[in-house]
Amino acid sequence: MSRLKEKYNKEVLPVLIKELSLKNSMAAPRIKKIVVNAGIGVVARNKELMEAVIKDLATITGQKPSIRPAKASEAGFNVREGMPVGLMVTLRGERMYNFLDRLVSIVLPRLRDFRGLPLKSFDKSGNYSLGLYEHTVFPEVDMGKAGKPHGVEITIVTSSNEVDKSKRLLELLGLPFQKEQKG
Repeated sequence: MSRLKEKYNKEVLPVLIKELSLKNSMAAPRIKKIVVNAGIGVVARNKELMEAVIKDLATITGQKPSIRPAKASEAGFNVREGMPVGLMVTLRGERMYNFLDRLVSIVLPRLRDFRGLPLKSFDKSGNYSLGLYEHTVFPEVDMGKAGKPHGVEITIVTSSNEVDKSKRLLELLGLPFQKEQKG
């Protein structure tokens, strides 16, 4: 069992049940999945670069990403319908907890000028999204073999439909949020 899942079961779950006055542990908010996206843009035209980005994302997440095609043509961006425009990986179970553990304990502290995750990144359904400018902050990526640095978007999908409950769950799991400004 991963370290973060063990922490959820032993420490976080009892706190959530008590704080939210829940009668059943199954009603407590939990993480359903983590979706990792990477836009590939002009990389899609170069097969070698495309393979490097796919390999890097597979190394980071532990599973092969799926190639996402464009849904519509857009002349301004030189994109035709069906062209590959992004990569996506959906993590569940053990891989999800391992990825989140690495994100919180290794990747976020490595970011330059990091002052905490913004609270405004929650959507109305209680899911949290964050973007990283470079995928090279992950320790699995070999800087010598990595292609051109590209950004990744990480979305943490929770079972709660309320932002406050989701925020509390992620805080207890160790996500470093910015302190709320008073005034």
